[in-house]
Amino acid sequence: MQYPIFMSVVNKINSSLIKRNLNVVKFKTWEESNINAAGLEIVIDLSDSTNHLKQLNINFDWDRFREAALANKLNGTDDHPMLKSKHLTSAKVHPAIDVELVWHFDEKSTQRPNTNGGANHRIQAAGEWMDKISKDVNELLSSENIITRWHLEIDGDAEGKYLSAINLISYFQFEMRELESLNDVLGYVDRKLTHLLYKANKIVKIADKKIQTAAA
Repeated sequence: MQYPIFMSVVNKINSSLIKRNLNVVKFKTWEESNINAAGLEIVIDLSDSTNHLKQLNINFDWDRFREAALANKLNGTDDHPMLKSKHLTSAKVHPAIDVELVWHFDEKSTQRPNTNGGANHRIQAAGEWMDKISKDVNELLSSENIITRWHLEIDGDAEGKYLSAINLISYFQFEMRELESLNDVLGYVDRKLTHLLYKANKIVKIADKKIQTAAA
C-alpha cells in the first residue's frame, strides 16, 4: 500500500487495539487504485459480551489527496513520494479520516415471536425500542459532529413481516487541523480511538438495556 502516513496510522490503531480486551476477528487494509482510495476495516465480535448485538464494524476511509495534503503540512515528511505529484498536492483537500461505525443487532433475539400480534407485530415492537435507543444515542452524541441512522432490511414469513437486518450506523471524522508532525498525528489518532471505543461501548450498553426493558 503506497500510503506511508496512513499505514503508520493503521499500525498505531492495531497496537492500541491489542492492548484492549476486544475480540477483533478482522483487521484488514484495502486499496482501490482506480479511485485513489484506501482504508481499514475492523470487525469486533460482540456475541460473548452483549445479549442483543452480534458485532461492531469500524471502517476508516482515506485517499491519495488527503495523504498528500497531510504530508505537505507535516514536519519531517519532505521525502513523501506523493509530494512529487502536482495533481495531488494542488488539490484543495482537508486531511481528515472518514470513520464509519456499524452496530449489527441480533435479528432473532430482538424480535421475539408473538402469535397474539398482527402481521407486522415484530417490526412494530422493534420500532419502539429503536426509537428509545435513538433518543439516548442522540443525547450521548449531542456535543459531537456525528450523523447516526438506522439501516433496516425487511423480509416475511408465515407470521408476517420481520426485520432481516438491523444496523445502527454512525458517521464522523478524525479531523487533522493543528497537527505538525507524524507523532502528533499518531497521538491524536490514539486519543480519538480511545474516545470512539468509549462511546461505542456506551451505545452497546444503551442498546442492551432498552431492548431488555422492551422485552420485559
